Amino acid sequence: MNVATVDAQRRAQIVSAWSFDVFDTFLMRACTTPDGVFERTYELSGISRTCPNVSASFVQHRMQAESRARRTAKETRGTSEVHIDDIYSFFPFRLFGLKRAHLRDLVDAEFEAELELCRVNPDMLRQYLDMKHLGHRVGFISDTYWNSDQLARLLRACRPGLSWDFLYASCDHGSSKSETLFATYLTEQNVDPAASFHIGDNDRADIKGAKRHGIRPRYYPQAGQQLASRFQRETAIFELLCPGQPARLDHGARTLRRMVAARSAERPPAYHLGLTVLGPIMTAFDVFVADRCAELEEPGRRVAVGFLGRDGFLSHRIWHSGRDAASAYVEINRRVSLIASADTMQPLLDLLGKVLKIDAPTFRDMLKVLPSAVADFFAQCPNGIATGAALADALPELMDAREITKLAAGQRARLLAYLRHVIPDFDRCTDLVLADLGYSGSVQKALRRIFDQEGIAIRLHGAYLISLDDTLDDLADCDTAKGFISDLVVTPHVKRMLIRNVALLEQICCSADGSVRDYDGAQVLREINPRPGVQIALASEIQAGALAYAANAGKIAAAIGLEPHAAPDIAARWSAATLARLLLLPDDDELALLGELKHDINLGTHALAPMLDTGFIRDQLTARGLTAACTSAAPPMWLAGSFAGLSPSHAYLYALFGANRLPADVFEETPCGALQVGLFRANGDAAVETVTMFRTGLGELRLRIPVSRAMAIAMIALPLAKAARDGQLHGVTMQLGDSVRDAAESQDVAGVPAERLTYAGLTLTGASYHATDDEGRLQIPVGPLAREIAIYSVAITPLGHADHRD
Repeated sequence: MNVATVDAQRRAQIVSAWSFDVFDTFLMRACTTPDGVFERTYELSGISRTCPNVSASFVQHRMQAESRARRTAKETRGTSEVHIDDIYSFFPFRLFGLKRAHLRDLVDAEFEAELELCRVNPDMLRQYLDMKHLGHRVGFISDTYWNSDQLARLLRACRPGLSWDFLYASCDHGSSKSETLFATYLTEQNVDPAASFHIGDNDRADIKGAKRHGIRPRYYPQAGQQLASRFQRETAIFELLCPGQPARLDHGARTLRRMVAARSAERPPAYHLGLTVLGPIMTAFDVFVADRCAELEEPGRRVAVGFLGRDGFLSHRIWHSGRDAASAYVEINRRVSLIASADTMQPLLDLLGKVLKIDAPTFRDMLKVLPSAVADFFAQCPNGIATGAALADALPELMDAREITKLAAGQRARLLAYLRHVIPDFDRCTDLVLADLGYSGSVQKALRRIFDQEGIAIRLHGAYLISLDDTLDDLADCDTAKGFISDLVVTPHVKRMLIRNVALLEQICCSADGSVRDYDGAQVLREINPRPGVQIALASEIQAGALAYAANAGKIAAAIGLEPHAAPDIAARWSAATLARLLLLPDDDELALLGELKHDINLGTHALAPMLDTGFIRDQLTARGLTAACTSAAPPMWLAGSFAGLSPSHAYLYALFGANRLPADVFEETPCGALQVGLFRANGDAAVETVTMFRTGLGELRLRIPVSRAMAIAMIALPLAKAARDGQLHGVTMQLGDSVRDAAESQDVAGVPAERLTYAGLTLTGASYHATDDEGRLQIPVGPLAREIAIYSVAITPLGHADHRD
């Protein structure tokens, strides 16, 4: 027989095959990351009882043991492939109260953790069975420290009766897929690489490794790069906001998010934001609301649920799409409910005190009357516009309290007629659950006063996504309120940081309609809706993604065997982390997508407030420092996003501050020298003043130069070169006040336009400057002052070897 015939016979015997990676491809784990297996091992091994609250240390030591085992194997055997027993031989047994004889117990506990957490991926199983049915050879190739027998036990535990033609574990062959494991497989199985395929999630091992041996790869990533990055940020936020809590075991919530996202990969960014971020949060909240309703279901009770508009619009859509249980979308806001509940003037004063600006037409629109004394008050205000606080102070002298109670009675009657229309069997209800984003239960409390005034005995129960729990302590004894993200989930410091930035969530979740201002029978009378159409369309697209997640997550979870809401406390913590990641650590794509949103305040004004203002933050940092910038009052409404617009590091510093984890002595300013500044009057007279230089925790230098109106200064000459010959100028700002203290504390910071600044002896390149000697100066013009004191602040970062000089 000639050589050609032999080759032909050999080629005829070679077959095609489909090989599958095992972990994170054919099998999914019900934890946030693969090292969740180690966290569960800590619990199953019993170490969590003898050494409580050290799961993070256990996980890290398990990972370090594996690194040592692989490094030793590489040094001694020339391969980094190891078995599980090799790994635990490097584990610090004594640290955790164990002896070396417990090695097998730890191995068994980790395998038990794998059995508990692993699930068959239905997408991969379907492909596997299809290929098997078509007559292809199918099997598994895995880089793993579990040997082939252990791997076989695990696969069949996850899918009883599963069979395969081949199974390769890298530890059995002393080689990984990136090395020679594929070659071993091809040779031993007599497989034709050109007619074979390998599916896996690891680009280096599964894709490049397969290509190197002529096998056609099929990439199955756990998450796209963007989603994976967001997950990493979520984990960092979780560990910051929920210290001491297990950070890897989430009952499969993140695995479920990856699976849902993988099935909608081609949708627009806004849709994906709803699908992967907002949807999981609001679906978990939906389960929370359902549980609240179930807790109240007792014989003799009739429980109704109402979602408060506008912010409860998305929650109501999710509830309505997934349940047959009746619910109502109730358009009632703080303003309407407070006015309707007023039996004295105080509720109205409390409401007006929160209004930024208000004029006579808006007052008439709110209260349906405009007494002559109130009209005269507005006429005396500049441009007819007053602050809400000023109006609240003056109103007791401008209106008779009886007028308020009469107005309240009419508003109350119209509100109750509306409630009877939208809530089924309202008068037969014993309990009404009010679902809303939160926060202090102002609408719930106002409704309680209304019900009491009208003799309505319905008990009220708040079900809030976020609750300010210390404000809920004054509820009536018959009523309750509970937050999904309560102070038992994250601290009050964290809660207030979230609520400071929650306007973004409100705009995404709310309806496309304007806010309610009154009722006419069953009809809702609304404010004008000043939000631009593009913003409404964007919110609608995000909500569509959230609804898609809610519609599909349950089915996928059931197919895989995941229970993301099985433990309410864990679901709440991860929902808090997911929400906090969006609000506090948005990525550049999210800033671009959401940064143009506006917030309609709807308290006596039709104005739109900006979500983002990065320049505002830069000026606040220059003029007032990091702590003051972190406590800035709105606007901008999305303060954390404005920090993120400067850099991710600034956003994380803000998150640390809000979590009360930012040491002031590290990041606040400290004196680091002095400079003599020239102050020049218009008539040519000059004076020299010494100002203190401060260094921030970020290495920037701050100088603040106060001048008074009486000094009549026309120009400030600042010797920048004496601070640093090479540096970056971040900006010059001005604050005004009637005293130095007033000016220094003012949030009203104005940036001095760069074109008004002049330079002497300095070479500029963008925002960077260079001086050849110490004479280089920045000259700042000073115009007529509107207040007694102005403080000019300058922020620079020394570059290269340059540094400040005393």
